[in-house]
Amino acid sequence: MSIYELDPVDRLVVAAVGEPGQRRFFLLASGSGRTLTLGCEKAQIQALLLRLHQMLEAQQIETPEELVETSAGGGQPGEPEWQIGEMGLGYHEARQMFVLVASQAAAGEPAESAEAPAADDAPSVRFWLRHDQVVAFSKQAESVLSAGRPLCPRCGLPMDPSGHPCPVMNGARPIF
Repeated sequence: MSIYELDPVDRLVVAAVGEPGQRRFFLLASGSGRTLTLGCEKAQIQALLLRLHQMLEAQQIETPEELVETSAGGGQPGEPEWQIGEMGLGYHEARQMFVLVASQAAAGEPAESAEAPAADDAPSVRFWLRHDQVVAFSKQAESVLSAGRPLCPRCGLPMDPSGHPCPVMNGARPIF
């Protein structure tokens, strides 16, 4: 398995391309003389943000109200090197840094095609992040995710501009 280290990360941002509801998401990173563009799913970024917030709280790291945007401007991503299959997040106590690991294929899953590498041969990247970088990434990623379709106030599902078949409004309940 080839493992790349971005230690330290200079820049880590999320980018989205396309219209809301049809967007493709990317993780853009640079560091250690290397620039990476990896494809990912919105749900992966949402889960990562949730875990980052939990870990920041567990490490008792306060998020400042005013934050200098060190990772502003996601930019336009190029063609991704590969699609992220799984991500892991940890905290290295001695270095006081977060480590995000992104792998091409989920462990134990067979390769989907002859071109896709086997799980043992799938590349992985370790992104080493300082506390301030984690906070900046979190804020930037949240702003990208919130730029999508608005959520229905009744059911919480995304609404399309053409209409929304809200499951709460099935004809049996009055409009609020």
